[in-house]
Amino acid sequence: MIIMKLQQLRYIVEVLNNNLNVSATAESLFTSQPGISKQVRMLEDELGIQIFGRSGKHLTHVTSAGNEVINIATEILSKVEAIKAVAREHTQPDEGKLRIATTHTQARYALPEVIQGFMKKYSKVSLHMYQGTPAQISDASSKGDADFAIATESLHLYNDLVMLPCYRWNRSIIVKADHPLASKQNITIEDIAQYSLVTYVFGFTGRSELDIAFNQVGVEPKIAFTATDADVIKTYVRLGVGVGVIATMAMDPKLDHDLVTIDASHLFSPSMTKIGFRRGTFLRGYMFDFIERFAPHLNRDLVTKAILLKNNAEIDEMFANIKLPMR
Repeated sequence: MIIMKLQQLRYIVEVLNNNLNVSATAESLFTSQPGISKQVRMLEDELGIQIFGRSGKHLTHVTSAGNEVINIATEILSKVEAIKAVAREHTQPDEGKLRIATTHTQARYALPEVIQGFMKKYSKVSLHMYQGTPAQISDASSKGDADFAIATESLHLYNDLVMLPCYRWNRSIIVKADHPLASKQNITIEDIAQYSLVTYVFGFTGRSELDIAFNQVGVEPKIAFTATDADVIKTYVRLGVGVGVIATMAMDPKLDHDLVTIDASHLFSPSMTKIGFRRGTFLRGYMFDFIERFAPHLNRDLVTKAILLKNNAEIDEMFANIKLPMR
């Protein structure tokens, strides 16, 4: 009879998450390296398979059988967390934590009012925000280190999450007041192409739409400087490094009054921001509330219906006739 412990399953999942480094795993789980090694060996002996390949005392790779075991272990641990969440929803409905992984632009410009209102209502919910690249956001959500992923770019990275459309947004050209483009009417891609550009790093905040727009007219953008942070882009535009291309929502009329903002929605296709969470996640009441605050059309009934669909293609189809707000 095989008797597995949840602790053993947690160990093998975390060993993989820590790139097969048992020392780092022990540190992250506040336990000892020999303890983890012993429990992993016991699980392997009990199952009669090798989960990890070894060279001496070092783990070198995950075996094919090990991959399958770890995938199932991840699902089991997720279900355990869901069971705990159900219990907390009934015993402490307005207490808990909410972890959000997103980009700087979302954190700085799209979320502040939402979070302010949310924290006012749920003072006993601790909120944690992680900022990163699309790959880091996806990774954090897939591993269960974040409850929600809010993303725009590289949406193919989020196929294992339930991704719900929130809003569309577009870009603006920003220049100093004395720049030739500041007084230009009906600006074109060719106009912008004459100057060095300051914009987002590829794979960030709608950068791919910029590349597509330039490719369509057969022009190569002259990228002088890239950053992941809209405020950094504005700083370098002020320094005269080049013409800025950033999300329109990142422009603040009061703080950025020294820059000229030129609408570029006729040049670029709008991008879509989505909010996502792992399939099988039990959404607490305050989580439903957060989603609706961020995207008012995503009420509890609609989110619940979307969760029941098989994949994100079906979810996109479900939202095809719903007009999303433009920011």
